[in-house]
Amino acid sequence: MKELIYGQHLLERTEWYADKVGFIDGAYRGTYAQHMDRVLRLCGAMRELGVKKDDRFAVMALNSHQFLELYHAAYLGSGVINPLNLRLALPELEYILKDSGTKVCFVDPFFSGMIDQVRKAAGIEKVVLIGEGKMPPEVKFDLRMEELIASASPRLPPEPEENDPVVLMYTGGTTGLPKGVYLEQRAEMLNLMHATSVWPFNDDQVFLHQTPMFHAASMTGLLGVPLGGTSIFVPVFNAGDVMNAIEQHKVTMTVMVPTMISMVLDHPEFKAERLASLRSLTYGASPMQLPLLEKVQRLFPTLDLFQGYGMTEAAAVISVLTPRDHRQGGDILKSAGRSVPGARICIQDESGALLEAGETGEVCVRTGNIMREYWKKPEETEAAFRDGWYHTGDAGYLNEQGYLFLVDRVKDMIVTGGENVYSSEVENALAKHPAVAQVAVIGIPDDKWGEAVHAVVVPYPGAKVTAEELIAHARGLIAGYKVPKSVELRATPLPLSGAMKVLKRELRAPFWQGRDRNVG
Repeated sequence: MKELIYGQHLLERTEWYADKVGFIDGAYRGTYAQHMDRVLRLCGAMRELGVKKDDRFAVMALNSHQFLELYHAAYLGSGVINPLNLRLALPELEYILKDSGTKVCFVDPFFSGMIDQVRKAAGIEKVVLIGEGKMPPEVKFDLRMEELIASASPRLPPEPEENDPVVLMYTGGTTGLPKGVYLEQRAEMLNLMHATSVWPFNDDQVFLHQTPMFHAASMTGLLGVPLGGTSIFVPVFNAGDVMNAIEQHKVTMTVMVPTMISMVLDHPEFKAERLASLRSLTYGASPMQLPLLEKVQRLFPTLDLFQGYGMTEAAAVISVLTPRDHRQGGDILKSAGRSVPGARICIQDESGALLEAGETGEVCVRTGNIMREYWKKPEETEAAFRDGWYHTGDAGYLNEQGYLFLVDRVKDMIVTGGENVYSSEVENALAKHPAVAQVAVIGIPDDKWGEAVHAVVVPYPGAKVTAEELIAHARGLIAGYKVPKSVELRATPLPLSGAMKVLKRELRAPFWQGRDRNVG
């Protein structure tokens, strides 16, 4: 058996825990044996649908046990899963499906209308409906997933190779178009090994899947299934539903972005004792503001807190701030922790020279769980990998003890509510409005979302346009979470550097003055 093939570990552990109920999703209760039977039937169904080992199939759905089964079918070698961001605008969705060459798409009733609208233009040949929900008569699909599973024969595909692709996950693009992150079996398995050397996964854990399953923040939880715990699913985050799930199922472990944590604590029915079963809570995707962190520690003094820093390109995790670090407190609470075992972090200047502790430069990473490439983007891939290091685009420094402090973003990425927004994507959308002469998009502090998307626009002389009109214009072109929360109209040109680049630091400065950090 190849050690770095996830599916083989899944098969082995399924035998260990065959009769254990390990998957709870609403009324669904599935044992490990039942889960694997469904996964193997999916593998057989993929073959009937014409999906081969290296072919991409897409999933656009809320969290569910079916979504997990589709991931596991991919890990066993039945195709490359392309999990779609649920907040995509129609032009983005069509681009991703066409760019990936996806021919088969699994979708639940909630998003079936979107897939139906882009199906023909994107070249989708088969649409498979997840779940039993009723469909509007005008929305067409080809098969129901449950019927597909029931009619298919279980099939174990040939064992994949460690360098076989398994996930194609799209992230924001600095050129304005999403980039497909192409991840191999080896990367996914190494991410699990690195994470489980730090996080307390074991067979008595009850894990709540509440971050969106298309998101990199969910990957470690999805990969932790073979370790024998129980998976609980909520379709979409809702603070009340999350509290109910934790209380009902005695959840011991989960992942949340800080915005979600804040919403739970601010819920009118919140009581600390309702979350008493939690042993560990991981937050990530954006830093947690210190007042919120201190509130969590005060309410749950025995809770093990982890902060994870990572990225889609790394199959998730790069560094971790451990429970011990959280209890130590002090300045390290402003950091993203230290590298996980198996990963190395360094700071480089623009020439690629290594910087000393305390010196700010670009955060660079060397680890086995980095992506193979950006899908069909050789120039961007080459730019990201230099001298054996992956260049993250984040700016920061390491202290003498190896703690990573993020201070800015080289790529002008904004993190809002745990979602990454590249300013260029928003700028390109706004620039399509005929009244816009200049535009710069920045992240500004927001108590709820960490950062909010803010646009600074200079209209053409004599042009009449309002902030509301520009926001509505952007909403038709990009995902809702990327749309500016606010627009500032200026009569004077944007500040430029000697190289004629907009000085975004000057635009950000008034908003971030007096803040602990510049990234959220």
